[in-house]
Amino acid sequence: MSADVLDRLGEIDQADVVRCARVLLRRPLLRTGGPEADLLPLVHRHRAALTELFAGTLGYRLVVERRFARLYKTGPGQDPTRGEPTLSPRGYAYLALALAALTTVGQQTLLSRLVTDIRTAAGQAGIAVTDDLGDLRAIAAALRYLVSLGILTEIEGTVTGLSDGTDEALLTVDTTLLGQLVTGPIGSARSATELVRLAARPGPRGVEHTVRRRLVENPVTHYADLTDEEATWLRRRARSESRLLERCFGLVTETRLEGVAVTDPEDYLTDIAFPGQSTVARVALLALPRLLEGERDEHGWVPVRLERVARVCRELVETYPAAWSKQTSVPRLVDDVLHLLAALGLARPGGDDWRISPAAHRWAPAPDATPRHGEPEESAPEPVQGWSLFDEGEPT
Repeated sequence: MSADVLDRLGEIDQADVVRCARVLLRRPLLRTGGPEADLLPLVHRHRAALTELFAGTLGYRLVVERRFARLYKTGPGQDPTRGEPTLSPRGYAYLALALAALTTVGQQTLLSRLVTDIRTAAGQAGIAVTDDLGDLRAIAAALRYLVSLGILTEIEGTVTGLSDGTDEALLTVDTTLLGQLVTGPIGSARSATELVRLAARPGPRGVEHTVRRRLVENPVTHYADLTDEEATWLRRRARSESRLLERCFGLVTETRLEGVAVTDPEDYLTDIAFPGQSTVARVALLALPRLLEGERDEHGWVPVRLERVARVCRELVETYPAAWSKQTSVPRLVDDVLHLLAALGLARPGGDDWRISPAAHRWAPAPDATPRHGEPEESAPEPVQGWSLFDEGEPT
């Protein structure tokens, strides 16, 4: 069994391995000088057990050295909700070009030279570049992200100078970390599309690794999204998988007719907190009950028109004017609400229609009354402990 490695350890070591595994799931590149770097000695001490644990349970490769640990997780495939929020599509393009340019600059470079090399790489790739502010900001965002990862270190000046006019800086390059950054098989991929596909390919154990990765990396796994083989495997092994994920990673599962939801009681592995205090999160929470009023399809999803989502958001803004900023733009709010629900696995686009997941039945807020003008709305109630993540009904 995948958790056999824990059986060979003492109680304290088991707890340490699980703690390290959780940190690596959240921070696949753990490095000296970065967040939670104090865990590196413990990760290095238990590197053999962690390597076996990740290889067995998820089919992930783990590389551990004294000053860094790199967990090679599966790529997100075509999921548009996953990614670095500071990077636009243009920023991602410049990130890829920067990685290509950095392989030839050595351990130290000037910002101006790096930018020139990035533009040269863009030209070789057939990508048009300009000197306008938008392009400079995109390059700066890509380089800031590399600074945050420890790939680049600002010795003098800053990469932010690209967007404010002071565009010179002295940078050092961590060539070791640079070589560990990319997870996809660049050498065997003949196109960007193929690289994305190969990076998201199943693990060595096929269905077992594919389904378990989905459980660990996503808040909700719907049976309707799985192949027949995958769905059959998960239904048959739901209870044993629940025990495995709790023991190895401290995750709790809830199984219902439509699928399986996975939560972290400590919220450490939670990417997006929901409910939340932002305008978008509160509007999304209050909109869910009304969006779930329609007829369900054969998988329990509720189709809704984009116009209906816009109408519900507009009515909430008008009904509770003191609850959010007066500058709230309804069209932008609708886009942000749907993006948030999609990132949570609670909504999915389909042409002009959207579908709301049966998992959204967990949240059914009811405001006490319309807030008086000038008074802030009370924060939305947290879900009651024990509520189902899915619709009413007995667990399967």
